[in-house]
Amino acid sequence: MKGGANERVLEFPAPVKNELTEDFEEGNLKFTEKEIAKMPSSFRKVFRAQGCTAYVRRRSGGRYNCSYEIRFRGDGYNISASATTLEKAKEKFTEKIKAAVSERDNAQHIPTKFLDFAQYWFENFHARKVCDATYAYGQRIFNTYVKPSLKNIPLAKVTPVMLQSLLDGLERIPKTADEVYSLLNQIFKSAVNHGVLRLNPLGMCYHRQHERKHGTAFTKDEETRLLSAYAGEPCQLPFALMLYCGLRPNELYTVTLEEDFIKAVNSKRKGGKIEHKRIPVSPMLAPYIADAEVIDVSTFPTDRVLDIRLKKVLPNHKLYDMRTTFQTRCTECGVNETAIGVFMGNSIGKLKEAYTDLSDDFLLREGAKLKY
Repeated sequence: MKGGANERVLEFPAPVKNELTEDFEEGNLKFTEKEIAKMPSSFRKVFRAQGCTAYVRRRSGGRYNCSYEIRFRGDGYNISASATTLEKAKEKFTEKIKAAVSERDNAQHIPTKFLDFAQYWFENFHARKVCDATYAYGQRIFNTYVKPSLKNIPLAKVTPVMLQSLLDGLERIPKTADEVYSLLNQIFKSAVNHGVLRLNPLGMCYHRQHERKHGTAFTKDEETRLLSAYAGEPCQLPFALMLYCGLRPNELYTVTLEEDFIKAVNSKRKGGKIEHKRIPVSPMLAPYIADAEVIDVSTFPTDRVLDIRLKKVLPNHKLYDMRTTFQTRCTECGVNETAIGVFMGNSIGKLKEAYTDLSDDFLLREGAKLKY
């Protein structure tokens, strides 16, 4: 119907053409060499082996909306990308390929065999959490008791039965069984967290944590017998330092003499932090260093030799009993509890550590009490 001179003519826009009206065949989508060249080289080989094609389909989201989905499955890849146009879907598909290849390349750096992964864990994680001596000890335990049993089999093939057999064989040495269990648990948990394993096989195993026995303090007569037995020999000074400074055996080899104090590295500090302990030269220790200006630790026998020498005189004791003896004697002599913790290098609590800054004069006064 025609309108008059002043009448408006209503005009409707032409229908918007969209890809739903185009001919489209669902199925294999061929990529050009130019498009393939944008893909990572390692993926190109896989893609070409499958004819340089991916599966494509079109999805309708309404009368005028649609999207294209491109999917590729093969050689462990499962890649899917979609967009409103085929061209954009191809671009997204290429980006997804790059991300998948990058993820696979990173995963390839994580070992999947037991011994390889264990060493990877030791070097990249365990080493960050413990001191050098503890790290070396853990490696020694692992190499002696675990490595011969499990060998370098794939992690996925380590079964609970294998692990239970290993733990049962260590029941005669309870402390070692606990240490092996702890190491294995940390290794397998790490493997799960890395996605190398789905479940920790140790979770199916039975292990009873053994009660730890604390050291037994020497009697005063035993102290005298030990030090007298090695008078003038290289063992005497190391024994005196452990008895009257509370040093751990591995701390002996870091000892220096600084005026009225014995200084040594605290071997129990973690995370690579180096902390020194300073223990006053007490009346009990003074006779054994006399007027010495330095202490030559290179003359000290190894802790293994010291342990053998100790057992020749006191067969029912071990080296760590001297640390227990020091703490016991300090308590008996009335040394301040916080000062004892500082001397021994124990944690005395975060708040106390934050607000306690003991002076040298105080520490020397407390050290002077160690006299019996």
